[in-house]
This record gives sequence, C-alpha cells and structure tokens, in this order.
Amino acid sequence: MKRKRVLVTGGAGFIGSHLCERLLGMGHDVLCVDSYFTGSRDNISHLFDNYRFEVIRHDITKELFVEVDEIYNLACPASPVHYQYNPIKTIKTSVMGSIHVLGLAKRVKAKVLQASTSEVYGDPHSSPQHESYWGNVNPIGIRSCYDEGKRCAETLFMDYHRQNQVRIKIARIFNTYGPRMQPDDGRVASNFIMQALRDEDLTIYGDGTQTRSFQYIDDLLDGLSALMDTGDEIIGPVNLGNKNEFTINELAQMVLELTGSGSRITYLPLPENDPVQRKPDTAYARELLDWEAAIPLREGLQKTISYFETLLRG
Repeated sequence: MKRKRVLVTGGAGFIGSHLCERLLGMGHDVLCVDSYFTGSRDNISHLFDNYRFEVIRHDITKELFVEVDEIYNLACPASPVHYQYNPIKTIKTSVMGSIHVLGLAKRVKAKVLQASTSEVYGDPHSSPQHESYWGNVNPIGIRSCYDEGKRCAETLFMDYHRQNQVRIKIARIFNTYGPRMQPDDGRVASNFIMQALRDEDLTIYGDGTQTRSFQYIDDLLDGLSALMDTGDEIIGPVNLGNKNEFTINELAQMVLELTGSGSRITYLPLPENDPVQRKPDTAYARELLDWEAAIPLREGLQKTISYFETLLRG
C-alpha cells in the first residue's frame, strides 16, 4: 500500500484521535491539527513517540499551508454543551474552516472528506433518514449554529467540487460513542455512564421514548476509511450509522444493568428542537462501501464503561 500523508483536522478530539491512531496503523504519515477547544492532548499523547505523527496547534478558521495527499475534516464541536457555548465560533469553524480546508485541497490536489452529521436532517418527518431527505431544521434555534453550519459546509464541498473539481467525500455521521468521549460533553451515552458510575440520578430529557441509533467508534472508522478509499466518482453524502434503533429509556436501563449502579432515573423537559427520532437508512453505505455497523450496543457500552471507570480511578 502506498504510504500517504494524511491531515486530520480536529485530530485530538474523540473521533479524530481514534482516526489518527487507525491511519498510523495503516502505515500512513499523519498530521494532526487541533485548536484544543474541545480536543485534548491526552487523547493523542500515546502517539507522540511515533515518528510518522505530527501535531500542529491551529484553528482552521485561519488558513493552513501544508502538503498532504488526503484530508479528513473533523474540526468542529459536536456536543450541544460545547457547540452552544460559543455558537458563533461553532458556525465559523464549520463554514470558514471548510473554505480553508477546501482551498488547501484545491491547491495541493488532495482528496478531502467532510465529517458531516445526522443533524443536517433536524427533527425529521420521515424515518429512517435516507440521504435524499432534505431535513427539517430550525434556522434560528439554539442548535442552528451546528445544524446549519454543517449544512452550509456540505454546500461548500459540493460547490468546490462542481466549480473547481476538488475531489470530495461527504459522510453523515450518526450518534457515535466509545472511549475518549469527554465525560462532561453532554451526549447521552457519556452522560448516563458517568452518572451511573457516580451513583447519581440518570437524567432523561423528555419522556425517554425518543430514539437514537448508536454506533461504536470502531464501526465508524471502518466506514470513514472505506468512503475515503472509493474512486472519485463516489462523493456522497453517505449515512454512517447503526440501523438498530433504541429509545433513550432502553439505553438508560442497559447502562444501569452493565454498571450495576443503583442510580434512579429522573425526567426533565425536552430541550428546544431536540429530535424525536433518529435512525439512518444505511442501504447506500452497504451498496457503495460494503459497510455496515456490526458492534452490538451492549458490547460497545461495556468497552466504553471500562474506559470511564479507568478515568474515574485517575
């Protein structure tokens, strides 16, 4: 296999750090770029001794000049707690960051993959969500900085491809969990695990009947690399997620069972514009990539719980 020089923006984040590790294992040279707004050096410190791994502290809302063969654009806060903390920064990262990444790809003729999100579908009127569905998104709500930022990023990727022949890939990532999630990032899997391990009440927003589809990080990495390795005629968007749907109540009960926690469940009001149903149609990924999320939720949660237990022990 030809060794490539691969840039990962947001490479010190949850998904980015795992991707850097995977790419190094495949024999590539990896350049990790991160502003550490939500990423952490702890996520990548075990890679520092690898001579094929480089790190640049940089905010992609500013231009970046490097020589690479491929780019994975993962830079953007992804949890409500973080992207709502500074919504203007969030949308600048998606929009200006995409412009700079695409400009770089155009200059050096690199292939570039955009880590988009299931949030582009908003609170969907149809389920499962197929890539042809245009979504139901509030453009002026508290989640809009993330939802609309990612939608605009997809537009920019398509326009750079049509106007400048930039080689692009668009992945729409559904709920992903696993080790290196931040314990306080506000996402439901990490919230429940940390609350259970601390014997705190598990907080469910709404009545818990809303659904999500949870994929373990290893499945996502397989999908991202498979999409990047397709020919230039494959652009996407492609849904990458687990087709198995769970209610939030079911997730909470599973976490309590696996942790052995005596925590109770409490219910709070549903946040503004929080989607009621989220389930990917993954037929396109199966057809194009021969890919499907395979790791059962129970197995992935056990691995994630073990990580958080180690974290709490210090």
